[in-house]
Amino acid sequence: MSTEILFLSHRIPFPPNRGDKIRSHHILRRLARMAPVHVGCFADDHADLAEEVELASLAHSYYLARRTKPLVLAGFQALKQGKPISLTAFRDASMANYVREKLASGRIGTIYVFSSQMGQYVPDDFAGRVIMDFVDVDSAKFDAYAEKSRGPMGWVNGREGRLLAAEEARLAARADFNLLISRAEADLFAQRLGALARQVRIEVLGNGIDSEYFDPLQVGPECQMATMPGPRLIFTGQMDYQPNVAAAIRAARHILPQVRERHPGATFHIVGRSPTDAVKALSHVAGVHVWGRVDDIRPWLKAADMALVPLDIARGVQNKVLEAMAMELPVVLTSAAANGINAVAGHHFAVADSDEALIALVNNLADKPQAGKAMGIDARRLVVERASWQSTLAPLADMLSAPPRKWRDAA
Repeated sequence: MSTEILFLSHRIPFPPNRGDKIRSHHILRRLARMAPVHVGCFADDHADLAEEVELASLAHSYYLARRTKPLVLAGFQALKQGKPISLTAFRDASMANYVREKLASGRIGTIYVFSSQMGQYVPDDFAGRVIMDFVDVDSAKFDAYAEKSRGPMGWVNGREGRLLAAEEARLAARADFNLLISRAEADLFAQRLGALARQVRIEVLGNGIDSEYFDPLQVGPECQMATMPGPRLIFTGQMDYQPNVAAAIRAARHILPQVRERHPGATFHIVGRSPTDAVKALSHVAGVHVWGRVDDIRPWLKAADMALVPLDIARGVQNKVLEAMAMELPVVLTSAAANGINAVAGHHFAVADSDEALIALVNNLADKPQAGKAMGIDARRLVVERASWQSTLAPLADMLSAPPRKWRDAA
């Protein structure tokens, strides 16, 4: 059987500077060491297009599509076709042609689908192996959005969650392997599939961390931030992503003011690309600094005294948490943000869900900096020993050697 791989991703896996790109980047590199890989993916902007040279150096062949379809148009198409907006937003005729051409060559033995948006490109008659990497349960995320939304957006998010759940079930039935980022996500996925879960194969493929890169000994602290009073709290991430926006607002408006009553010098630093107007407005709150995009997140983590991650909605494993742990930062986070990280609360990080409890944890670590330092050291040790990309992606070799489901069913 052919051994070449077709890798389909909703975003170009370069550079590895946000959660989904970090995962897809490392998976693509691992697959490319096993067999020739052909890549179909999308670019969101000119910065993505500038990464084409990196893609060309790794892929045996590739098609990089510029995603220009306005969300409003995708929404109208979705309503007309009865499909999720997530699918119509990533529907591209040229991408479909590229997939058909690659499959027609007869050299593709495995299709690796990264994210449910790209499952629409897998034809029903493909006889090879299909690995469906959902990462996390997107439909559950939109269900959570619907619960928190009012008016028309509540209906839109509810519809998206319902239709995505049906698409996830269709893809799960089609795939040889269905991958989720953590045991909690895998269990949630199985629960939402119902009886179908007994007929499909659901596996956990976790995220890793490059602990040699995220090493506090490799960088110095960012100068502007390091000269500010402390304790210095940091939140990192893509700052036009709704859960990150909500978490930053929560920290700046509800947690930091209470911390500053006890520690007047406390500052909160929001570091990440594409801050929304709501995030930028937080710079007017006393002690809050919005830095936007930075070339290297490590000096900013090195300059911080602790990471504060008060996410209400979090799917899968939070790379921002792993990165902070690898940099020996004590992390105060919600149970949602701790999901999927095999660590001990109170030892490797501090977990609480209410504002009052999060404030108490931050104040406690600020009062006892040596305890925070010890927590950070234990956190890095855990990451180095248990969360390397080499160990987390090891199961891919067995998946690529397993006979395709269609062959097994025919046997």
